[in-house]
Amino acid sequence: MTSMRIGVDATCWTNRRGYGRFARSLLRAALALDRSNHYVFFVDDEADEFPLPANVEVVRITTAVPTVKAAAASGSRSLKDLWRSSRAFSAQKVDLFFFPSVYSYLPMLSGVPKLVTIHDVIPELFPELVFPTLRSRLFWHAKVKLGCAQARLILTVSDYSRRCLAEQLKISPQRIRVVSEASDPAFRKLDAPRPTPLLERLGLASSMRLLTYVGGFSPHKNLSLLLDVMRDLRARGGFDDVRLVFGGDYEGDVFYSCYRQLVGQVRQAGLQDRVVFTGYLRDADLLALLNLTQALLLPSFCEGFGLPAVEAAACGVPVIATARSPLPELLGEGAIILEPDDRAGWTNAVVAVLTDSWRRENMRRAALAAASRLSWENSARQLLEIFDEVLRHRVPAA
Repeated sequence: MTSMRIGVDATCWTNRRGYGRFARSLLRAALALDRSNHYVFFVDDEADEFPLPANVEVVRITTAVPTVKAAAASGSRSLKDLWRSSRAFSAQKVDLFFFPSVYSYLPMLSGVPKLVTIHDVIPELFPELVFPTLRSRLFWHAKVKLGCAQARLILTVSDYSRRCLAEQLKISPQRIRVVSEASDPAFRKLDAPRPTPLLERLGLASSMRLLTYVGGFSPHKNLSLLLDVMRDLRARGGFDDVRLVFGGDYEGDVFYSCYRQLVGQVRQAGLQDRVVFTGYLRDADLLALLNLTQALLLPSFCEGFGLPAVEAAACGVPVIATARSPLPELLGEGAIILEPDDRAGWTNAVVAVLTDSWRRENMRRAALAAASRLSWENSARQLLEIFDEVLRHRVPAA
C-alpha cells in the first residue's frame, strides 16, 4: 500500500483543556499503530518540542499571535496570520488534512480532503454564556461554518454529540463520524490513596469526604448549582466534614471563565470553609484527588463527552452528572443522571452517595467496568479507518 502524507493541525497540542488532551491522546495512540503513513504536524513557532516518532515531520508556523492564543474566546486571528498559516498548510502537499478541533481551524487554499473535529454544540446552544463579546461569537461561528463547508467529513466524540451536530448545524448524519474520547491509562483505582503535597497544602485530608468537580469555569458548566447543594447539606446537618473541590484552570481559553463570579458566590453564601479551589492540576495530583473523592459532579447544561467523568469512573469514583450529555449511555449504573436544573435531585443524589455505602460500592464497580470499555487505542483505530475511508475516495466531496 502506498504511503500517504497526512497533515495535522497540532497547534492545539499544548492546550491544557479537553481539546488539547484529545489531540495528544488520540494522535499518540494513532502514531503507535500507524508506521506506514507520513505525518506532517503544524505547530506554532513558539511551541515547546515534544517527542514524536520518525514518521512525523514538524513544521513551525510564524505568526504575529500564536494560534493557541489567537483562537481563544477573547482573541481573533488577523487576516495576515490566517494567510500565513493557510499558505504553510497548503505548501506541504499532503493527501489529507486533519483538524483535531475546530478551535484552531482555518480555511485552506488547496483542495485536499479535510477532516474537521467539532466536539459539541455548546457555543450554538449558549453563545452568550461561553463567549464574552459579539466579536468572539461571530469569530467562532465563522470558523464552524467554514469548517463544515470545507470538510469532507466531520468528526465528533460521541453519538450524543453527533445527533446534536446534525440538528443544530443542519449537517447530514452521513457526513459525521464518531471517534470517542477515553481516559488515560494513568487514571486508575489506587489501593492506598494518599494526598499529594499540593492537596495537603490545600487542607484536603483523607479523613474528609470530598465532592469534586474537574473542568473549566465557563458559565454553561452550571457550577452555582453545586454551591446550592453545599448550602442544602449545611442546612440538613451531619455533613460538616464534606468539602466541595473545584479542580481546573481559573482562566478561560476557548470559552469565557466565570471563576471570579463563582468565588464571590462562595463568599456570599458563607461557604469559604467548605469549598476549595485547586487551580490547574497535574495528572498526579488529579489521580490522587479522584481516588480520595466520594463522587465526581458534572452539572453542565450540556457536554459533548464529559471526559472528567470518565476519568473519575476509571478511578472507581461514582459520578453524578447532567442528563444533557452522552454520560447516561457511557457510564450506565456507574452514574446518577439528573437534569441540570433539578436542585433537590442533585442534593438527594449527593446525600445518597455519601451515606449509602452499598449503593456507592455498586456504583464504583459499574463505573470501573464502563470506563474499561473505552480506550484511546480503539479510538485511534477508528480514526485510522476514517483516514483510509477518505484517502481511498470512498467518501464523496460535500
